[in-house]
Amino acid sequence: MPESSKSSAPESTAIKWKQHLMLQPPVAPGGCIWVHACSVGEVGSVAPLIRVLLDKGHHVHLTVVTATGFAHAHRLLGAEISVSYLPWDLPTLFSRFLRRLKPALLLLAETEFWPGMLRACHKQRVAVIGINTRISDRSFPRYHASRIFWRSALKPVSLFLAQSDIDAERLIAMGVDREKVRVAGNLKYAITAPAVDATQLRKQLDPGASRPILLVASTHEKEDEKILDMWPAWHACCPDLLLVIVPRHPQRFDQVAEKISARGLKLKRWSAQTDGDTSSPDLVLIDAMGLLGKLYTVADAVIIAGSLTNIGGHNPLEAAICGRGVVTGPHVQNFREIMDAMRCEDAAIVAADDSELEKVICRLLTHPEALQQLNGSAALFIRDKSTVLARIMAEIEPLLAGLERQS
Repeated sequence: MPESSKSSAPESTAIKWKQHLMLQPPVAPGGCIWVHACSVGEVGSVAPLIRVLLDKGHHVHLTVVTATGFAHAHRLLGAEISVSYLPWDLPTLFSRFLRRLKPALLLLAETEFWPGMLRACHKQRVAVIGINTRISDRSFPRYHASRIFWRSALKPVSLFLAQSDIDAERLIAMGVDREKVRVAGNLKYAITAPAVDATQLRKQLDPGASRPILLVASTHEKEDEKILDMWPAWHACCPDLLLVIVPRHPQRFDQVAEKISARGLKLKRWSAQTDGDTSSPDLVLIDAMGLLGKLYTVADAVIIAGSLTNIGGHNPLEAAICGRGVVTGPHVQNFREIMDAMRCEDAAIVAADDSELEKVICRLLTHPEALQQLNGSAALFIRDKSTVLARIMAEIEPLLAGLERQS
């Protein structure tokens, strides 16, 4: 079967470009539900919704933009759906894409507003619903400045299910009709804890299964150096500490390893571990994809990176669903609403700068009761946020019922 069909994720870059250029068309049953999610984060968010659609008997085709999103889709959903890269946003390519795919409905995640895509859907009468729509602090000024364009470009969307009141008001300010906008909540809350043998995983990291584990999740360029600068203070206040770093992007694995080794620290790379390994490193580098969610289940304390520099932060809910509170740097604008809510319920700590972050971690490592309270608050926080998927399904179910009657 072609690589865009139900198969294992292909490695070839050539396949990616063939699908971008529609030289390799998508393969899916006609009348399927088309879901579009850009990359890893969006794919993870829509996965629970896709599983509900599959349980209801719908065929789902997922499109992505990035190679990491493509691989993540196959890891999460395997052979249950078909996956392909999104064509370039050109009218001729999207017309061919829609004629081949013949979707009954497009569910468009977050801010994947591609004008050519929306224009083609309008011409070929494919209904479009925006799901989990978010207009970030950074992008809103640009959208608002060009609102005359977006008022027209977004007209083919029948309904936007916004993450928050702020996102809803921003859509309206961009020219979307108020009656087309509803607040459903953040689909990122609709997550479940990963299936994992936590005892075995912990032993793989720490054969003695006794050292406190500080997990630093999704680091970016320059953040690893900041963490390594803080290591001496953390090690001084907790000599048994095991630091586990997970770089955000695989192309940085070797680079981060070199930085660690240059500091004279004892390093173990996840990919190089062997059976019976009883070494006692200062730091474990996770140089593999798809492990982060599982690692939250064995961490004692968690730092969410992407927040130490002005990246905007990453999703803290994957830690919360495992009963882990989070500590971050000051740059959390990509998840402002979630972080504000977690902070209000004592499930997250946002440090004002590197110095404060260093001190917060030292305090948690030397005061186990404070760390236990942070983690317990996170577990309670996420327990009460599980209705978002039901609200989204209630909004799109009338259209789904129409599809079922036609099938």
